[in-house]
Amino acid sequence: MDLKKLAELLRNAGVVGAGGAGFPSYAKLNMAADTVILNCAECEPLLKLHRQLLARHAEEILMMLEEIAATLEADRVIIAIKPAYREAIEALNARLGHFPRVRISLLPEIYPAGDEVVTIYETTGRVVAPGALPITVGCIVYNVETVYNAYRAWRENAPVTYKYVTVAGAVNSPATFRAPLGITYRELIRLAGGESEENTVIIAGGPMTGQVARPDDVVTKTSNAVLVLPKNSPVVQKRLAPISIQIKRSMAACCQCRMCTDLCSRHLLGQPIEPHKIMRAAASGAISDPRALLGAFSCSSCGICEMYACGQDLTPRRIIAEIKDELLKNGVTAPKGLPSAGVDSTREARMVPLTRLTGRLGLSQYDVDAPISDRHVRTKEVKLMLAQSIGAPAVAAVAVGDEVRAGDAVGTFAQDKLGTGVHAPFDGKVTKVTDHYVVIRTNA
Repeated sequence: MDLKKLAELLRNAGVVGAGGAGFPSYAKLNMAADTVILNCAECEPLLKLHRQLLARHAEEILMMLEEIAATLEADRVIIAIKPAYREAIEALNARLGHFPRVRISLLPEIYPAGDEVVTIYETTGRVVAPGALPITVGCIVYNVETVYNAYRAWRENAPVTYKYVTVAGAVNSPATFRAPLGITYRELIRLAGGESEENTVIIAGGPMTGQVARPDDVVTKTSNAVLVLPKNSPVVQKRLAPISIQIKRSMAACCQCRMCTDLCSRHLLGQPIEPHKIMRAAASGAISDPRALLGAFSCSSCGICEMYACGQDLTPRRIIAEIKDELLKNGVTAPKGLPSAGVDSTREARMVPLTRLTGRLGLSQYDVDAPISDRHVRTKEVKLMLAQSIGAPAVAAVAVGDEVRAGDAVGTFAQDKLGTGVHAPFDGKVTKVTDHYVVIRTNA
């Protein structure tokens, strides 16, 4: 198909990045791409769904990758995957003979191999310049579930109405569910057998990049995991401490050892970010080195600095995020056209092994199978958020009392703005509509 038709297909089906920030997938399509990369790094501890989905639906995903590459006239498709994901690799190898432009590239067993800047370097050797997009080096990167959703839109005319979510940690039966958008975390935890420990906290997302959540929070198109962890877990404690306290601790304790910078994955690829200098600026309250603060725009928020590198239990990532927000509020944007400093010659020795990271986080006991199921998870009611991707939120297209069918658009997008629509996961009646969400109750 041509580029316009493919873009319309993805946008109308509401396909967005299924796990990261939720960038609308149609907006990534670009004829300047010579390489399409399938990101199956999935390197945060306890997350399972992308490797599981690739193993189960390899044929469909390969077909969609071939269609995207053919549309863009791209030379090659690279599947970036770790050697440990044996079932997925076996499923791919059994079918690759039918897809000559596709090849597998094995990633190192490190974190964060899934950061697209790192993935592009590991698979192509190309270095994305600071502040630049992957397309500037001829690459487009999609994750596994995004491509599977694109396949379903292409072959089944199916919009995105559900999300695969791994429920793990302190639960009795860890599993990966095919959950309708809008279902609560509480319901998914119940389906995973309930909590296996007392005094726990929910983390929405991975242990490195996820956020503290409430039981009544709901699944969106970017939900990858619901983790139940003890309140005294270092993963939880880092998130519960007020940022004001963290800044004061940095002022008192940061010894400028440089470990946060020396292990920073973006810094090691030549990006102008030096977390130790940002910590120095935060501690002193001085802005004698504005370039250090501008380096905050190169942060990927991977969390290595605060969850692994810092020996004094400080939180560089949270402080960097605060600084970035303040810069943006004051009209300061990321500098453009900066050159890369080049790949650090010691990079390979400074990469963070995933097994060591899992142990450091105190998660080894929870790193168990979480079997995937394609069975529909049923619920009586869903709360569909209208903002589920980067760009403008969808606008409610229904009113209280309306009857909707599975797949109907309940939130629509503006043609002149970045964004996608939101669709009903089942037949039902609209019971509430606000500027932020739509509630549907099933007829069953």
